[in-house]
Amino acid sequence: MLKVGITGGIGSGKSVVCEVFKQLGSPVYHADIEAAMLIDTRTDIRNRLVELFGEEIYKGSKLKRDKLSAIIFNNKEALDMVNSIVHPVVKNHFLEWAFKHKDVLYTIFEAAILIESGTYKIMDKIITVTAPEGLRISRVMDSKSYSKEIIKNIINNQLPDSEKIKHAHYIIINDGKTLILPQIMEIHNKLVNADSNGS
Repeated sequence: MLKVGITGGIGSGKSVVCEVFKQLGSPVYHADIEAAMLIDTRTDIRNRLVELFGEEIYKGSKLKRDKLSAIIFNNKEALDMVNSIVHPVVKNHFLEWAFKHKDVLYTIFEAAILIESGTYKIMDKIITVTAPEGLRISRVMDSKSYSKEIIKNIINNQLPDSEKIKHAHYIIINDGKTLILPQIMEIHNKLVNADSNGS
């Protein structure tokens, strides 16, 4: 079973791509969703975050996400500290999850910061989804109640596509003009053959 990482900046369209892979029979691990669940349920994460930011960062068992976002919005050091706490737990959780799906040809690990977190090192193959920045901003503004400033700040805290591509085995162009289904099918066929050949 191959472990395939899918990455791309905010608004690149990773979720759409992952949905197609899901329809092709490949289980998808959404790192952001799982991280949010782990932050609310794992006492080791909670204890470290409380140590850093105080008890008021949680309300009951739930992280006050707005409060944490406000802290890390313009503070890269705080963002890096949070990531260093959360990412190792997410990585181990994914490996346990992937083991449960060892009978499929490949699993998908979807994360915007796959490269930055270092998790790309445990992947057999990496797919980078790219899109022009202007299109990414408009997509996010349409789907979430984020201001342009917030989206640009998120983009600035993520690796540029040019750096993500350096680590990619495959690239999917999601610019609203190029059809993505043929690109996904080509990658799917290569992954199936790679797994069958044991390479």
